[in-house]
Amino acid sequence: MAVCEILKMGDPRLLRLAQPVQAFDTDALHLLVSDLLDTMHAANGAGLAAPQIGVDLRVVIFGSGQPNPRYPDAPVVPRTVLCNPVITPLSDEEQHDWEGCLSVPGLRGIVPRWQRIRYTGFDQYGDPIDRTVEGFHARVVQHECDHLDGKLYPMRVRDFTRFGFTEVLFPGLDPTIDD
Repeated sequence: MAVCEILKMGDPRLLRLAQPVQAFDTDALHLLVSDLLDTMHAANGAGLAAPQIGVDLRVVIFGSGQPNPRYPDAPVVPRTVLCNPVITPLSDEEQHDWEGCLSVPGLRGIVPRWQRIRYTGFDQYGDPIDRTVEGFHARVVQHECDHLDGKLYPMRVRDFTRFGFTEVLFPGLDPTIDD
């Protein structure tokens, strides 16, 4: 149970393909989830993936059940621990919206994501998760799961005229929440 250092873009550990969780409901997995939650909350994150703290496992957390200060206008996403996720797009429809990342501090960009998805996987106890979601919830899941495949959101930006520093793009937003 600790706030961990979040790796920054450029660290080669963020580019690796994470390994599947093999054992659920273990002390090690519960400690990892606790560290992820503590770190995400300390950074006001909407989500966090194990590779972002240097752990090479297919584990993501997202949501908190309350509004997020980094995305004040976004709907609330339920707190979720998701291991070994699989994402299935439910249509070809994309949504283009702003994203930031704790591993890419101080920057935001317009990123295309599937509008509606189904995601499956397991919680830290090995209980199955199967949800169909859309909008911001779908965006957060896709963003965090990209980390498991060594992708950072700037790799998905298509129009770099819509990519820049948070303090310039969103002058009303407290820039310290993106650091």
